[in-house]
Amino acid sequence: MTDIVVVGSLNVDVVVPLHELPAPGQTVLGAADHRRTGGGKGANQAVAAARLGRRVAMVGAVGIDADGDWLLGLIAAEGVATESVLRAPRPTGQAIVLVTADGDSTIAVSSGANMWLAPEHLAPLRDLLGSARAVLLQQEVDAAVVAEAVRLAEGLVVLNPAPARPVDPATLARVDVLVPNRGELAALAGAPPTDAGVDGLAAMARSLGTRGPVVVTLGGDGALVVTTDRQWLVPAEQVDAVDATGAGDTFCAALADALLDGAAIDEAARWASRAAAVTVTRPGAMAAAPRRAEVPTAA
Repeated sequence: MTDIVVVGSLNVDVVVPLHELPAPGQTVLGAADHRRTGGGKGANQAVAAARLGRRVAMVGAVGIDADGDWLLGLIAAEGVATESVLRAPRPTGQAIVLVTADGDSTIAVSSGANMWLAPEHLAPLRDLLGSARAVLLQQEVDAAVVAEAVRLAEGLVVLNPAPARPVDPATLARVDVLVPNRGELAALAGAPPTDAGVDGLAAMARSLGTRGPVVVTLGGDGALVVTTDRQWLVPAEQVDAVDATGAGDTFCAALADALLDGAAIDEAARWASRAAAVTVTRPGAMAAAPRRAEVPTAA
């Protein structure tokens, strides 16, 4: 049985190191040579879960091009099953990642094959999705694909609603664990971008109608775990950040990993925070995901 099926995006990331992020209309010179790496939130989460020792299958699409060949080889080498990644008559997705020395990043994505993927492509994968212990999703594919994958899933459903966009209430009602950041939470709740404190974030989380907890990632401030009757803050691990690009993806994969082991949601969030903390100390997204032995045990 597959532990985790990831339904989501696969991209080629072109990472450009900068001294500072450009303002609108500004051109800045790179701080070092650019590098080409594997990416896409779906592929990042699949590789992160595989590195933690999970049996992982990827569902998505790449182009009929050299980039698609390269990406499939890259994630297959990490142990991710790629038989359910389709080849599309559109180019493989590309992401331009601008990252500063302190780990701050801005990302622009050309979706390509990721947005070609359609709900009908999931019909032959009904057994795969239904038998998986967990289905892990993001929002770099069409909303209808996310909704259909959630409908077909019979195990744990974990949704990382990134990038921010509305999610149908019927889909949210079938989500077991929702993992937004502050901005994504506000967008889902129909609220303006907010600096709300813990109580405000918890109120927004409870308004969404998920059938399980909401774990709000707060970057350097840690993560807020919200259930129907409790809320608690999981502090971030203190590390020297190099690149925060893949931290959220590692967090989601590690959260699902811990939940499959039977961890309580607060324990799972602590494990995910420790895994994400390792990621930010390394350059890249997919390449920075830690293996299980590299994640510190609880103090």
